[in-house]
Amino acid sequence: MYAAYRPELLRFLITRTGDPAEAEDVLQELWLRVHAAGGSPVANGRAYLYRAAQNLVLDRMRERRRRSTRDRDWSVAEYGAASPGETADPRPGAEQAMEDQQRSARLATAIAALPPAAGRVFRLHKLDGLPHADVARELGITRSGVEKHMATAMTFLRRSLRD
Repeated sequence: MYAAYRPELLRFLITRTGDPAEAEDVLQELWLRVHAAGGSPVANGRAYLYRAAQNLVLDRMRERRRRSTRDRDWSVAEYGAASPGETADPRPGAEQAMEDQQRSARLATAIAALPPAAGRVFRLHKLDGLPHADVARELGITRSGVEKHMATAMTFLRRSLRD
């Protein structure tokens, strides 16, 4: 019964664990449990295997969470900090900072390229923080007009940033 479902179960476990090596470990543990059960009759073997596999994955996740909590608690009690030694720098790394700068530059370029009316409404609402009613009053248009310009601006920006 087990061998026929092995490739299918392995794919299932890889999607659940996110790690092929851990999926193999769970599959091995499943095989041991099935054989230790002594081949007692099961109405739906495939469903039994999938449920047992899912239960093993959940057990491992719970154990990992308990271990992490226990280690963190021990570290706090022992060292007075969440991690022994030096604390990590909370600032983003150089790579992340560079990606953030590039993303900001692309956004600024896209905002500058907005159609004029949509650009004015977008800047007043999103950048200056004015509510729709105040933007409408300042530009002499209706709230519905503000909403339409915002929808146009957001669609334009999504398309620009996606490309």
